[in-house]
This record gives sequence, C-alpha cells and structure tokens, in this order.
Amino acid sequence: MPIHQGTRPDTSPALIDAFKGLATSTIGNVLDDLGIGSIGLNLRPVAPGMRFVGAALTVKEVTGAKNAYKPSEFGLGAVIDMCQPLDVVVIDNGGQQVSTWGGVASVAAVQNGVAGLVVDGGVRDADEIIEQGFAVFSRHVVPLSGKTRVKVIEINTTVKIDGMPVHPGDIIVGDASGLVVVPRDRAEEVARLAGELEQQDRKASEEIRAGLSFTEALRKYAKL
Repeated sequence: MPIHQGTRPDTSPALIDAFKGLATSTIGNVLDDLGIGSIGLNLRPVAPGMRFVGAALTVKEVTGAKNAYKPSEFGLGAVIDMCQPLDVVVIDNGGQQVSTWGGVASVAAVQNGVAGLVVDGGVRDADEIIEQGFAVFSRHVVPLSGKTRVKVIEINTTVKIDGMPVHPGDIIVGDASGLVVVPRDRAEEVARLAGELEQQDRKASEEIRAGLSFTEALRKYAKL
C-alpha cells in the first residue's frame, strides 16, 4: 500500500521565532498551567547542547522482524525529500529498539534546513549526527539497521511521541531539559505567557544576585 499522506498547515516563521530563546521548562510551566500537558519525559538528546525549535512534520512507522518489508518500503527518502527549513521531523515508531535514522539521513536533513528530529524509537551513527551539528532526540541509540524491519505508513497525520499527541504543524521545542509539544492553535497564547515567565525568571535572578534571598524571591515571584 502507498504511504498515506495528510495535510499540514503552512509554517509561520514568526510563530517559531516567538519560541526561540524560551526554555522547555518555562514552556512546560505554561502548558501545565493551561492543562495541555504535552511535556516529554523520556526522550533525550543524542548529545549535550542539542536544541531546536520548529514545526512538526509527522511520520508514523511500523516495525517487524528482519526482511518483514522490502527496502523500498523503508520510506525515509520520501520524508527527507519533502522537508523544508524550520521543520522538525517527528517519527512515531512505537519506542522500538531499531534505528530508523542515521548519519547520511542527517546530512540530507541538514542540507534541507531541517531544524531537528524526534524519534520515539531508535537512531544510530551518533558520532556522525554530532559532527553534523544536527539536533536529534530519541528513545534509543542503537546500531541495528531499520532496513527491511521498518516501514513508513503515514506522513503528516496525528502521531504519538512519548504518549503525547503531535499534529502536523505543532510547534516542537527541545533542549537539555527535554521536549515540549505546543498545539498550533494554542501556540501564540503559550509563547506570550512563556515570554512573560521568562522575563520574571530573569528579573528574579538579577535580584538574587543583588542580595534578595531565595525565600524572598519565591514569595515575590510566585511562578518560579
């Protein structure tokens, strides 16, 4: 069967810019307060210092034993070829311990201006990924190839990553603390509130450096 492809709203560079410089912890506080809850807990960056902000290009995969699928069914080429700048590729492979992404795929993604990658499953070639400066978050880093084991079945449909639903075009932010998923229809609100919290945190830090005690800061800035 051919890959099922959904539609994705146009990416807004201005909306993505609104999240640049905002920590996932700060965004997570806002999501928590709003009851949205799209806060990742189990996917980690391949290396320290990796971070990204972008719009989700979603991919759904299935995994079987070796030779379960033809090499042509792997489908990753179609995904990378459609990537555009500011995209974050979000792959739902059900947490499988098999690689669906490696070094050469990272080279191609960087060439297409992809902002980052999230895989609820495995990646490999970590050294090459790091050399490319490509930001990758995954559940596993393993040497086992996905060829003939993994098949792409959907692109730009709703997927689940670490239990979080991700819709095409949702805003994805990753940093050293983890991942957050911001529903596109709430993104402007979340960015505004997170920006206000970021300013509060910065002001509290400045006042602590100037002599304010942490207890006093907690009393003065309720959202710390």
